[in-house]
Amino acid sequence: MVIKMSRPLHRGVPAIRVTSSSNGLLDSQVKEQIEKEELDRNQSSHRFPFWSLFSDNSPLTKYDATDNGFASDPFIVGTPRSRHRLTILLLKSSLVVIVILALTGSFWWTLSISTSSRGHIFHSSRRLQEQLVSDLWDIGELSFGTSRMKEIEFCPGELENYIPCFNVSENLDSGFSDGNEYDRVCRQGSRQNCLVLPPMNYKIPLRWPTGRYIIWVANVKITGQEVFTSGSLTKRMMMLEEEQISFRSASLMFDGVEDYSHQIAEMIGLRNESNFIQAGIRTILDIGCGYGSFGAHLFSEQILTICIANYESSGSQVQLTLERGLPAMIGSFSSKQLPHPSLSFDLLHCARCGIDWDKNDGSFLIEVDRVLRPGGYFVWTSPLINVQSSLRNKEKQKRWNFVRDFAENLCWELMSQQDETVVWKKTSKKTCYNSRISGSGPSICSKVQDVEFPYYRPLQNCIGGMHSRRWVPIEERATWPSRSNLNPSELALYGLHLDELNEDTANYRIIVRNYWSLLSPLIFSDHPKRPGDEDPSPPYNMLRNVLDMNARYGGLNAALLEARKSVWVMNVVPTTGPKYLPLILDRGYFGVLHDWCEAFPTYPRTYDMVHAEGLLSLESSQHWRCTMLDIFTEIDRMLRPEGWIIIRDAALLIDSARVLTRRLKWEARVIEIESNNDERLLICQKPFFKRQPS
Repeated sequence: MVIKMSRPLHRGVPAIRVTSSSNGLLDSQVKEQIEKEELDRNQSSHRFPFWSLFSDNSPLTKYDATDNGFASDPFIVGTPRSRHRLTILLLKSSLVVIVILALTGSFWWTLSISTSSRGHIFHSSRRLQEQLVSDLWDIGELSFGTSRMKEIEFCPGELENYIPCFNVSENLDSGFSDGNEYDRVCRQGSRQNCLVLPPMNYKIPLRWPTGRYIIWVANVKITGQEVFTSGSLTKRMMMLEEEQISFRSASLMFDGVEDYSHQIAEMIGLRNESNFIQAGIRTILDIGCGYGSFGAHLFSEQILTICIANYESSGSQVQLTLERGLPAMIGSFSSKQLPHPSLSFDLLHCARCGIDWDKNDGSFLIEVDRVLRPGGYFVWTSPLINVQSSLRNKEKQKRWNFVRDFAENLCWELMSQQDETVVWKKTSKKTCYNSRISGSGPSICSKVQDVEFPYYRPLQNCIGGMHSRRWVPIEERATWPSRSNLNPSELALYGLHLDELNEDTANYRIIVRNYWSLLSPLIFSDHPKRPGDEDPSPPYNMLRNVLDMNARYGGLNAALLEARKSVWVMNVVPTTGPKYLPLILDRGYFGVLHDWCEAFPTYPRTYDMVHAEGLLSLESSQHWRCTMLDIFTEIDRMLRPEGWIIIRDAALLIDSARVLTRRLKWEARVIEIESNNDERLLICQKPFFKRQPS
């Protein structure tokens, strides 16, 4: 892919102020001229009906008035503004005439051509029409001025941690209870049309790997009391200092996370946690992860651990984990299925995660079974498991017996139980379910019930994933990193050939190389950096948290890892697009299903870069269920200050997107792609706006 700079930084046309004269005679002459031209304009509007299509009916702005406060006539000959307005009017009139002539000629020409050639001519004609629309859009935006191009205002200070679709108080008022008040509910009008500002004293996070151990206190919402009173195992492994929170691997009250990980490995039958990869474990879902210390430790072993936890208004596990540069998203086991396909993870982990697994008739355990791959592991650490404690407490013993028996009916093998930790292994054989005693456990879901791509569906009371063609035990899958290169038989499940995946991978190698050379503020200068220049590229650890809004096969993720960039990628597959999410997960990456007309389940300021290739075209093909501005304001909410946005799409859509970037206060530049004239690249950076003391 060869790309070149095509357009300068999109900036507004500077306003021109016209000063008035104190000469009374001149005022009288101007007044007469205004009245005369006003009469002419009214008459001409009736003679030329297309005037109403382009007339500027917007209210006066501060730039449209003279120093005396009276509106200046935009058509007074001799002023710069009058010449500008007159030029715009002539351009509009010319384009209208061209459109009329083109459409009229096209109509008679179409009648005279043969049916066999109409397809090609229609395609060319449509491209010309799209270009005309693009030109009219640009001219219209200039003529409407500040009324159309008004920048979006900042949100009030109390919304600095605002997440649409998560409103506990509103859920309680609606009758939600028993933990369901933390559910994700996207109501009409829940989205705020404003830009979320960072907290007071916010600082840009430290780069990886330093940021894994140290974060700025001002960047997250947490109190000292919340730091020291939490009961979670991994929450305790942190210290609060003056301006920073530092995370350590050892605690005076608990063994270190290294010892805990080593214990789990031994219970599985491994020498230590460095053997997880050899045992087929690559992806882990950490439920109620504390602040991500378990995943932070395993990251050095090439284990990808994603944290999910309930929405929390303060002391959020998800917010602090993301601030450390570790994968996390808001998720709940209360009443709905997770937005992941069946058979997605190699291991699920819950260390005092706050979920009562014996409640709701075992439906929480059924959901664990659904997303767990055959041969995968469920690790649970809880005081409920302590044998001596359970013997003294009949209620605890009853609850533990229910979980143990229910797990057995799910065909889970109890591998080991030590102190407060237990490890189960999911069966690799479907025959186990048929060998159960009749009525002893949940039934197998029917094909209608067994939806492979659930999107926040109600929890099921039947065992899912049994009808999936992806039922492959983790021991039989290729180990990481070979797993990322799926074999032809695996690709055939998705209707793909090996050549298609190889081509996608090769393309993204080039794309990532070009992207990386462009991620510099120099791109917005008068002489921007170009791919291949001798200027040094950004460091490998410039980015950490990356969100791919339309991930397709996970090609961006693969290319970034191959280039040894210190990133992890949240691969998102839109609900309206091709369903390749299982393929992404089978490659050893993390991914989630999402509708981009709704808010993403994350806190503000959690990603360093947001990438979207073909997303605007996808939404356009769905007749824009929401506006482009809705999608962009959500991007702004998720993006950290000084974060990057890269959008690659059809040229016409990129031109429309470029206009919106000013309203969002983004620095933006459009880049031509020489190898593909139908597409363009939009590179943007979100400025760092500091909150002022009230």
